[in-house]
Amino acid sequence: MGNTTSSHKISAQDRAILEMKNQRDKLHQYQKRITKLTDRETAIAKECLTRGQKSKALLALRRKKYQESLLAKTDLQLEQLQQLTSDVEFATVQKDVLFGLQQGTLVLNQIHAEIGGIHRVEKLLEESAEARAYEREISEMLGGKMSNADEDDVEDELEQLQKEVSELKESEVPSLPNAPNAKLKESDADPESVIAQRKARARARAEASRRPAEPIAA
Repeated sequence: MGNTTSSHKISAQDRAILEMKNQRDKLHQYQKRITKLTDRETAIAKECLTRGQKSKALLALRRKKYQESLLAKTDLQLEQLQQLTSDVEFATVQKDVLFGLQQGTLVLNQIHAEIGGIHRVEKLLEESAEARAYEREISEMLGGKMSNADEDDVEDELEQLQKEVSELKESEVPSLPNAPNAKLKESDADPESVIAQRKARARARAEASRRPAEPIAA
């Protein structure tokens, strides 16, 4: 009887597993919401390219890539923590697990802040002073937070979007109609017009035949 309470005591390992589960549940919720945000950022990047605003399009894609990398980083970290918490010798890795959970909380807070910014992303389509301040803010925030590989991926995506926008513009250009022939066949012309032209030519020939012939110079 006296051992019943101690046998149900929550261990440090149990608490770590519970915290990890909570973080993973939050991550899954954030993934769904971030997807809506990144889809909108892609659409905004396209619209900016249509307007010839390449720098704004690049900024939207960089922010999108940063958000995607946050999700991937947190997902990988939680997977590693799951392996550590299942370790039989939990006491030897407890410190690493607790540190990992703390880092996971920080990253989840960053992701949460990004999710609340969908209305701010729309500012990239504006030309106000507030919009320009937002551009500088995002540019400074992303500085040094993205790897070279991430920047390369962004450039590749930008190039692909430029091709799509260019193809779309070409498909929307209306084809010019063929220039009308200067001379229409009588069968294609208006019947009344053809008759009038024939009568005019007949009168011209009749008048020419009534004119006296000019004398031949000696």
